[in-house]
Amino acid sequence: MMKPGFGAVNSGFALRIAMGMLLALAMSAHAQDDDDDAAKNAMGTTPTLNKEQRDAVGIVVAKAVAAKPAEHVAAFGQVLDPAALIAELGEVDANRAAERAASAEVARLQGLYKAGASASLRNLEAAQAEQAKAHAEAESASTRFSLRWAPIAAASAKRQKLIGALASGRSALVRVDLPGQQSVGTVPDAATIDIDGIAVKGDVLGALTQASDAQSASLLVALADPPNGLAVGTRVAASLTGAAKSGFLVPRGAILYEEGGAFVYHELAVKPGDEKTSYARKSVTLLMPSGDGWLVDGLDDDDRIVVHGAGVLWSLEGVGEMPADDDD
Repeated sequence: MMKPGFGAVNSGFALRIAMGMLLALAMSAHAQDDDDDAAKNAMGTTPTLNKEQRDAVGIVVAKAVAAKPAEHVAAFGQVLDPAALIAELGEVDANRAAERAASAEVARLQGLYKAGASASLRNLEAAQAEQAKAHAEAESASTRFSLRWAPIAAASAKRQKLIGALASGRSALVRVDLPGQQSVGTVPDAATIDIDGIAVKGDVLGALTQASDAQSASLLVALADPPNGLAVGTRVAASLTGAAKSGFLVPRGAILYEEGGAFVYHELAVKPGDEKTSYARKSVTLLMPSGDGWLVDGLDDDDRIVVHGAGVLWSLEGVGEMPADDDD
């Protein structure tokens, strides 16, 4: 994964940073020739900066703020065509049936061939090829359905009941897009759809995994007994609500993400008289967006979080303590 750049760091200091990194790497390589283990211990695992370096790259820390906001997100939605869902589910079932038939034919021919009956090796191989093709088509149809209708694909127990309600008009599906968001922290408990000024309650089935034209995170919402005349393609206003959650508010720029999940940098305790400060990662769980930041779990009241300059620390990770600037 590509790491963030230095942002607005001035070119002179950026050059000194690069020279310092090269010097650290050269010293490490030299030490490794003598003692590999000693070199690994000396390298350091967390970035350490003195006051001048912190000021130059704009490191800003602040205490984590505890909060318990209720989730309430304004959104917009579009009524989906249930015929598309039913047709794609039918395609999945048809391909699975074809795969089962092809597998049964292979089993039949294998039995005849082993018994020395009328089945030839050529017929058996042709049936096996047809079985492989049927399996590939079935997997492809199933994958397309899962991507387009992820919440319904996951809820197999409720699927037939929902399909019946949609086919009879007793239910409607609405795709609700969350403007400005590309991810959903926690799926909201409920949704309210505004239809001609009437608040219609909806059941949030889950998050969708295929992007719409809005290029935003989306949820699939089911409306029971929708108003008469609610047409496919209709665009509606929506709002999403969830239970109040306890956590800590963190600015968006403080959160970084890697394969292991989201994390922030926090300031380690400073020894009296030592102007050098070290920073370490702390894993967090994203709960939900809140204002200009995120509500997260995994922090403590006394944590001092890097709210500006986290990308610089990510870039310096593994280098350890940066050489002091000797240019006077």
